[in-house]
Amino acid sequence: MNAARNHTPAVRTKAPTATTQPTSSASRHYIPAAILSLAGLIDATYLTIEHLTGRSVRCTISGGCNEVLQSAYAKIGAVPTAALGALAYFTAFSLATLIVFGYTRAHAPLNILVALMLAASLGLLFVQAFVLHAFCEFCLLSAAITILLSAVVFTARLKYS
Repeated sequence: MNAARNHTPAVRTKAPTATTQPTSSASRHYIPAAILSLAGLIDATYLTIEHLTGRSVRCTISGGCNEVLQSAYAKIGAVPTAALGALAYFTAFSLATLIVFGYTRAHAPLNILVALMLAASLGLLFVQAFVLHAFCEFCLLSAAITILLSAVVFTARLKYS
């Protein structure tokens, strides 16, 4: 009878699968990507709210916010470009966070998304410089965040591989 009492059932733990693994030091390199994405999300959300409410954004340094944000490039159809940026930043934040917690399948989508975000940011910088001849400092902040995010993600990918 004592043998029956001392017998404890084996605790089963879930072994890591191909899609998840314990957080490693390599996946921690994606923490800055999550933080940058969150900063970009705040900036893009602010611009989206200002656009949807019809308020003008005041630039303190460049003075070209109204020209940029009221141009034909400030929206695609009825959707503000900043709203698309907010969606992209939110998705990048989510994917980077998943990678930090060991979800390895998020690497490829994050790399593709960040490459698309970089291309869009460079294209919009070109428009500000050579088409509109005006700069919005909030848009420049978003471009800087995207460039940094790209550097972090692609550097982390090299370390992770």
